[in-house]
Amino acid sequence: MAEPISDNKRIAKNTMYLYFRMLITMVVGLFTSRVILNTLGVEDYGINNVVGGVVAMFSLISASISASISRFLTFELGRGDIEQLKKVFSTSVTIQFILAAIIIIVAEIVGIWFINNELVISPDRLVAARWVFHCSIISFAVGLISSPYNASIVSHERMNVFAYMSILDTILKLVIVYMLYISPYDKLKTFAVLGLAVTILMRILYGWYCKRNFEECTYHFTFDKKLFKSMFGFAGWSFFGSGSYILMTSGVNILINLYFGVIANTARGIAESVNGIISQFVSNFTTALNPSIIKSYAQNDFPKLYSLITNGAKYSYLMMLCIAVPFFLEAEPILKLWLNIVPKYTVTFVHLTLTMFLIHNISNTLITAMLATGKIRNYQIIVGGTGFLVLPITYILYHFGCNIESAYYVTISIYIIQLIYRLFLLRNMIGLPISLFLNKVILRITPVTFFVFLICHYGSTFIVNPIIRVISVGTISIFSTILFSFIFALNKHERSVFKDKLYSYIIKFKK
Repeated sequence: MAEPISDNKRIAKNTMYLYFRMLITMVVGLFTSRVILNTLGVEDYGINNVVGGVVAMFSLISASISASISRFLTFELGRGDIEQLKKVFSTSVTIQFILAAIIIIVAEIVGIWFINNELVISPDRLVAARWVFHCSIISFAVGLISSPYNASIVSHERMNVFAYMSILDTILKLVIVYMLYISPYDKLKTFAVLGLAVTILMRILYGWYCKRNFEECTYHFTFDKKLFKSMFGFAGWSFFGSGSYILMTSGVNILINLYFGVIANTARGIAESVNGIISQFVSNFTTALNPSIIKSYAQNDFPKLYSLITNGAKYSYLMMLCIAVPFFLEAEPILKLWLNIVPKYTVTFVHLTLTMFLIHNISNTLITAMLATGKIRNYQIIVGGTGFLVLPITYILYHFGCNIESAYYVTISIYIIQLIYRLFLLRNMIGLPISLFLNKVILRITPVTFFVFLICHYGSTFIVNPIIRVISVGTISIFSTILFSFIFALNKHERSVFKDKLYSYIIKFKK
C-alpha cells in the first residue's frame, strides 16, 4: 500500500511545482500577449502566427522524435537499466543533430517559396515575414537538439527544475516585451531575433543542468543498430500521427489565411493563446502523471495503469472545465479587458477552440498509454489517418463558400471519432475495458459539464457590470465544478478522502 501512496504524493508534489510555474507564466503571458498585440499591430501579429504555422509544418518530426525519446527514457528508468538508458540518450542526441541539419535545409527551400508565393501577406511586410521564418527555423532546430535534455528532466520527474526553467523562460520573454516596446527598429524583426536569443540561452541551461545531475546525459557517440532501428521505427509512426495533428492545426491556419486573410489568423492566434493559458492547468497535471503511466506499463502493473488512465482523464477534464466555462460564457468582456483590441471572429474562435480541446483533453492519458506500449503502427494508421481528413474536408468546404467556422466543426467531429477509435484500439493493446473508461470517465463528467454550464449561465443573467459578471461567473464555475464533481464524478472512496481532507483543513483553519 505504501508504494501507491508514495506515487500519489510524488505526482501531487510534481503537480504543485508545475502549478507554481503556471501561475507566474500565466500572469506574464496575459500581460505580454496584450502588449505584443498592441505593439506589433493586428497585421504583424497575424503574420507572426501564420508564419509560425509554416514552421510548425516542419516541426512534426520534432514532436515525433521527442515523444520517442521521452517514452524510451522513461521506460528504461522504469526497468532500472542505466547502461541502456545511456545508449538511449546518446542515440537520441545523434538522431536530433542529423534531423536538425536536414530540416533546416528543406525548410529554408520549401518555406521561403511558400511565403513568397502562397501566403496572403502585404508586399511591404514580406521581408519581415522572412526574418520571422528564418529565426523560427533556427529556434526549432535548437529546440530539436534540446529535446533529449528536456525529456530527461520529465522522465526523472524533476518537475521543480522544469518549473524553474520555465519561469526563467517566461521572465526572459517579459524582457523581450520591454525591449520590443523601446526598440527603434522594425518591431516584428526585433521580436523574432530576441525570441531566438532566448531559445538558445535556455538550450544551454538545460544542457548544463542535465550533464551535472543525470548520469546518462553525457553524450558519447554510439551506434546500436537494434536500438537505432527501434527508435526510428517508433518515431516514424509517431511522425505519421504528429503530421495529422499539425495539418489539423497549422494546415488549417494556412487555409484560413488563403481564404480569409491575415486578420483571421490574428483572431485564431488569440483564441489559441487563450486555450494555451487554460490548457496549462491541465498540462501541469498530465506532465506529472505521464511518467507514472509509462512506468506502470513497463512494470506490467495493469490495475495501476488503468486507474492512472481513467482518473487522469477525469480529473484533467474537470480541471480544464472549471477554468474554461468563464472564458466560454464571458469571452467578449474578458478579451476586451485583456487585449483592448478584439479582432473579428475572435470570440467565436475562442468558443470553438475551447470546445475542441475539452474533447481532446479526454484522450491525453490514452495517448500516453499508447506511447508506453511502443507498438503504435496500427494505432497511428487508424487514428492519425482519420486526422489527415480535416485538411481536405476543410478545403472542400471553403472552396464551396462555407463559413470560416466550418474548420472547427470538422475538427470537433474528428476529435470525437478519434476518441472512439482510441478506446477500441487500447482495448486490444493493453486490455483497457471500454466499459471501464465509459463508466469512470464519460458518464461521470457529462452531468458535471451540463450542470456547471447551466448554473454559470443562469447566474450571469442577473449581473450587468461586465467586470463583476466575469468575477462572479469564475467563482461560481469553480465552486459548482467542485460540488457537482463531488455528486457525480467521484466514487465512494474519493468522496471519503475529499471529506477527510476538507475536515482537516477546517480544523487547521479554526486553530
